[in-house]
Amino acid sequence: MEKRNSKSEIDLYVIGKVKEYRLKADISQAKLATELDKSLSFIGAIESPRYRAKYNIQHLNQLAKLFGCSIKDFFPELPM
Repeated sequence: MEKRNSKSEIDLYVIGKVKEYRLKADISQAKLATELDKSLSFIGAIESPRYRAKYNIQHLNQLAKLFGCSIKDFFPELPM
């Protein structure tokens, strides 16, 4: 994966919220990767600010199902 910090403020917020839900549910990065049918390194790259990888809408929809929440729970109430 290419190293380049190109994650926006909103990307970092969404990634942080997903990680918060993941940790609260006691789900490892490996388990999350399995649930999303992605590699462990992909999840690690998403959670690292050093890489460009980020969740897309399809990922967020799958995550909302997994965590039993609304997709909007991953977004801030007000625009950033």
